[in-house]
Amino acid sequence: MSLIITSPLRGWATTLDSVPDPVFAQRMMGDGVAIEPLGDTIVAPFDGEVVTLHDAGHAISLRSAEGAEVLIHIGLDTVMLKGEGFTPLVAIGQTVARGDPLIRFDLDAVALAAPSLITPVIVTNAEAFAISRRSTDCAIGACEALMTLVPVQANVRRSSDDGIVIEQTVKLALPHGIHARPAARICEAARGFQAELHLLNGDKRGAARSTVALLALGTRFGDEVVVQARGDDAEAALAAIAALLATDMGETAPAAPSAAAPPRTTLQAGQIGGVIASPGLAMGPAARLRQAEIAVASEGVGAAEERAALLAARDTVRAHIAARADSDDASIAAVMQAHLALIDDPELIAGAGARIAAGRSAGFAWRGAIHDQIDAIRATGNAHLIERIDDLVDIERQLLSALTGTPLETAAIAAGAIIVANDLLPSQLVALAAANPAGVCLTRGGPTSHVAILCAGMGLPALVAMGDALAAIEDDTPLLLDAELGHVTLRPSPADAAAFAARLAKRAARRDAAQAAAQEACRTADGTRIEICANLGSAADAQFAAAQGAEGSGLVRSEFLFLDRETAPWEDEQHAAYQAIADALPGKPVIIRLLDIGGDKPAAYIPIAEEENPALGQRGIRVALARPDLLETQLRAILRVDPVGACKIMIPMVASIDELRQVRTLVDRLRSDMAIADAVEVGVMVETPAAAMTADLLALEADFLSIGTNDLTQYVLAMDRGNPAVAAGVDAMHPAVLRMIGETCRRATARGRWVGVCGGLASDPAALPILIGLGVTELSAVPGFVAEAKQIVRGLTLSEARAHAELALQCKSAAEVRALSRAFEETRR
Repeated sequence: MSLIITSPLRGWATTLDSVPDPVFAQRMMGDGVAIEPLGDTIVAPFDGEVVTLHDAGHAISLRSAEGAEVLIHIGLDTVMLKGEGFTPLVAIGQTVARGDPLIRFDLDAVALAAPSLITPVIVTNAEAFAISRRSTDCAIGACEALMTLVPVQANVRRSSDDGIVIEQTVKLALPHGIHARPAARICEAARGFQAELHLLNGDKRGAARSTVALLALGTRFGDEVVVQARGDDAEAALAAIAALLATDMGETAPAAPSAAAPPRTTLQAGQIGGVIASPGLAMGPAARLRQAEIAVASEGVGAAEERAALLAARDTVRAHIAARADSDDASIAAVMQAHLALIDDPELIAGAGARIAAGRSAGFAWRGAIHDQIDAIRATGNAHLIERIDDLVDIERQLLSALTGTPLETAAIAAGAIIVANDLLPSQLVALAAANPAGVCLTRGGPTSHVAILCAGMGLPALVAMGDALAAIEDDTPLLLDAELGHVTLRPSPADAAAFAARLAKRAARRDAAQAAAQEACRTADGTRIEICANLGSAADAQFAAAQGAEGSGLVRSEFLFLDRETAPWEDEQHAAYQAIADALPGKPVIIRLLDIGGDKPAAYIPIAEEENPALGQRGIRVALARPDLLETQLRAILRVDPVGACKIMIPMVASIDELRQVRTLVDRLRSDMAIADAVEVGVMVETPAAAMTADLLALEADFLSIGTNDLTQYVLAMDRGNPAVAAGVDAMHPAVLRMIGETCRRATARGRWVGVCGGLASDPAALPILIGLGVTELSAVPGFVAEAKQIVRGLTLSEARAHAELALQCKSAAEVRALSRAFEETRR
């Protein structure tokens, strides 16, 4: 039987997402509604008993006869007022009737003293009661209906004593924990076994065949997860799932242009700031997307009919998603694969089935099952997982649309328009992309959400987390979307619009010119030769890079052959992969980095003892030298590539000259064994401060040096790039990192050795002039940035690059360097 919760005060009802406090916005205490108060008295929202009343008088909770527990919290951080301005009118244990006064407060005094007056009304025992209806984005009076609660039918858990449970603890290597895409892979692997499989994270337990149950574990990078298995093939199932969890499943973020978002600039009148989700520029009219509300009946017409309707709708949606999963766009395909896993998730299906059995309609049951899981994910407090709630909402709306015939979009988007919305679901973006919008502006969202990933893959400029100010934008409002500086300008003046159009035109011309000249050798404006190469992971990458004008590969990540498998690759398999890459770049240098395993890239068949700090332990060449069998096999595969010497060898994570000497000795011995007379170049990666500061010594024996800025940055700044608490500060444009790069170039070139950069900084447009000015003569970027990188370098003279680099070295922070770089670019427009 449902329970109506009425508003405890007069005001404006809104969602918890608008509460500027993660405890409430992320539903850590439960789900509910927030109210911006216009009255000064809290009244009882139902008949019940006062359970708690805080000493400061700012918060009260009540329990209804049905067992629903509701907390009312007046304002934010109001506990700090120590009761000043609050007058409790009831006591703990007192019975109250709906509408009885509970607390009176001084509206003006509290408003002046507190960060916000917004008042969350929270259902704290969400495991027992679900919210089936709520009033939001509307004015509301005291005692007017605010929420409707329905009891949640408890799931009956049955266990069997048949079989022995075996388990293994795995340290999670996924950089963002288990979210939708890796969860889908785990489920797929689990379905290949008969055994009953579960994962445990602390006191949370989830079935390995349920994507949603895995998401609700709330895992993070480095968590120790217990895998349990029981059944005939339990040992094989346990080994497979444990090995999968020990890899990053391809989730390590690739380097990309503008990967580090610049600091926000001071906003001018008529501008709204946001977080950059996909960089770029766009101008056009606003096209506001309004979500259609999908109403569903709560009561069903019969369990058999509702179950059939649900399954039919699910088949329809699955077919639509599967068609989109066949996309040539890898980012779209990956997101759609995650959605396919969700639509077939057994816990969602079971949750909906239980509600249908209790007499609910298919739509009501599906919505309830989805929101049970949303609540579980929000309760984890994991910001990255919370961004994935959009995927669940997406699946909910698609299936309800199929059930009811309600169209999902209520607005047509014209080509060249900028989509403005409260939020956007992945399937909506994929559908709207066919209209060729110019950009996206969202009130909510996050920079690592699936919508952000899709926008980046489509090359669609996007800002997210822009806040309620975006609500002021009406259809057809002229907009300038600057997803480089992080703001949108409303109704720009003719002069501002003309200047922005000139920026766009210049950028488009530069792209066109870059593509037209992509196959030409790269030289600065005054004739200095700079090689622009590509970072590769496969032969397909090499083919794409060649089309973009890559002059070779400055980094082949050979570990792609070693991860996500039970045994190391054989020599023939490795040789075939390296040969295919060399064949795709005929006559051009290919630098293969030796096996770089350890730290954030574990391999199941290379056991490494648990380390307190893996980033400072067995990594890179340290692992390879400890496993000479693997190292020798890899070197033989590289030396077999035809023509001899086409593939150069690069040693990762070097800290001493002795490591270089050991590899060089092994290479020379193998050349002798294989009767290879031609020399094969052996170089080192500069990723440690030790390598940077001894670059002159390394250059005496290395044929080249290449700087890996990703690792060098974390070691110079003592900030783990995989730790979300400090990752925002890991910026390779920090003056300390730039000085390390400058020292490496100065010391190595004095010994006659060239220095390249193969880390993420080589793919950052703002960094290229500085790197050239510091003495870098080879850049290896992501394949899609190669042509543009060439064009940027062609516009520089060596003298102006050196002057710019010298100024950068005098800056005090990465933010100052980036501001200097923007000013440098402005002077060249």
